[in-house]
Amino acid sequence: MNAGCWSGAPATPVTCRRGISIAGLCSLWIKPSRLQRVAIALKPSTLLHFHRCLVQRKYRLLFSPKRRAKPGPKGPEADIVRAVAEMKRRNPSWGCPRIAEQIGLAFGIPMNKDVVRRILALHYRPDPDRGGPSWLTFLGNMKDSLWSVDLVRCESVALRTYWILVVMDQYTRRIVGCGIHARIVDGIALCRMFSQAIRGQAAPKYLSSDHDPLYRFHQWQANLRVLNVVEIKTVPYVPLSHPFVERLIGTITARVSGSAAILDGGGPRRKTVAVQRLLQRISGSRIAKGQTPIETPASKGVDLKAYRWQKHCRGLYQTPTAA
Repeated sequence: MNAGCWSGAPATPVTCRRGISIAGLCSLWIKPSRLQRVAIALKPSTLLHFHRCLVQRKYRLLFSPKRRAKPGPKGPEADIVRAVAEMKRRNPSWGCPRIAEQIGLAFGIPMNKDVVRRILALHYRPDPDRGGPSWLTFLGNMKDSLWSVDLVRCESVALRTYWILVVMDQYTRRIVGCGIHARIVDGIALCRMFSQAIRGQAAPKYLSSDHDPLYRFHQWQANLRVLNVVEIKTVPYVPLSHPFVERLIGTITARVSGSAAILDGGGPRRKTVAVQRLLQRISGSRIAKGQTPIETPASKGVDLKAYRWQKHCRGLYQTPTAA
């Protein structure tokens, strides 16, 4: 293996990949008891990179089609993307169906509302002065007890899949707890993970969750009724309606993947305590850092290369027209 992968010397990505492949192949002939001593010779970043490659290979083998798929349809052109984003910026109250209709009327290009939604998700950012607290933040400030729950999937060093249920206090941003499950998650397992997360604490009055099918299990719904907890659902396909726990999930995905060894040692209780301590350190470090339009015939579409914006109803909305 090339010395640059662990000695700090510069090494090309191809050299590191070859070295990682050789190290992974050689590890098949090493006893498990001696594998930890041998791993000291490698940099942690090399081992983590090798682990990520194995995880990607695992899911590629599990979910990739057996036969070669045909290439998908070509995405919208850059001019159309720019026109959709500009129309949304000039008409912030318009939704995806209306924008798709106006693009078809103005430029003579048929467009689906789902295409508009994907374009806006990637290329449109609202102005800062249009921002404000989400509904869940407002409810969290008005109510005494509102917790948020979300699930994240992690892979251990041995490529074993673990599910982590994170429970967070919406108002104080405090991590209430977490529950870990190593097999397929069903209704009973979800209830058990929730009990692990809130062990020793009183149940909240309200619990916010997304539209994951796992939260539709009969056992989960019955458990909430027994605990006298009211479930509040977020807005579909709008992560901003679940802001703090979604940000925490992103941090967990990066940090727990870098500390995947804690998911392979000890029993369920020890794994839960280790992950919870890691989450508390993450939370502590974050706190310390402070941290109706004029119709245009479709046959006379506007040229995407040259057009201008025309105001209507005293600037209430704007539509593209020929320059």
